[in-house]
Amino acid sequence: MRTAEFHGKRHRSQRGGWLRAAVLGANDGILSTASLIVGVASSQAGHAAILTAGAAGLVAGALSMAAGEYVSVSSQRDAERADLRRERHELATDVEGEHAELAAIYVHRGLDPSLARQVADQLMAKDALAAHARDELGITSLNAPRPIQAALASAASFAVGAALPLLVAWLVEPRIVNSVVGPASLAFLALLGAVAARAGGSSMITGAVRILFWGALAMVMSAGVGALFGAAV
Repeated sequence: MRTAEFHGKRHRSQRGGWLRAAVLGANDGILSTASLIVGVASSQAGHAAILTAGAAGLVAGALSMAAGEYVSVSSQRDAERADLRRERHELATDVEGEHAELAAIYVHRGLDPSLARQVADQLMAKDALAAHARDELGITSLNAPRPIQAALASAASFAVGAALPLLVAWLVEPRIVNSVVGPASLAFLALLGAVAARAGGSSMITGAVRILFWGALAMVMSAGVGALFGAAV
């Protein structure tokens, strides 16, 4: 019964991969699109130009996030596969050395040398490659890289985030875009930061404040650039 309960547990750290990707994508979508809208609006551009810039930013950003995540995760997967190929070769050519290496890992973690050798014996008898992958390389099925899944998740989360300031800009009059999109986007960012912090088990206030700081800084600087180039035209 205890074993079933143990395996049924869900730890916050197990959500790290998808949580990081989802928060990063949504945060980037809100922040980059809102900053783009604020910057274009500050240049005294028309409503159509503001919406076009925001929509283009949404599409380009989502595709950029997908491509970047796909390449990054694919590279990680290729590196892990190369490590596993090398480990498989070492197990085929020097099984005693690999056994000693695995036992040494367990000794380093605190086991008695004789017990460490017994543990290494049993784990290697069951699945030597899996034992070395997990304890020597840190590779498990739980954190296996999935490039396509990561790319789609990043693109989707970015698009959802970017759609929020774009929708606000579409609903309001051009003359008040900045005064509405900026605060609304900061509110979205604060909510996202608080939810992400709550899911990760940390302070919601801290999560909201740190994302608000960078969000406000990005929008202020974008507004300054838009006003500068708008005045120069």
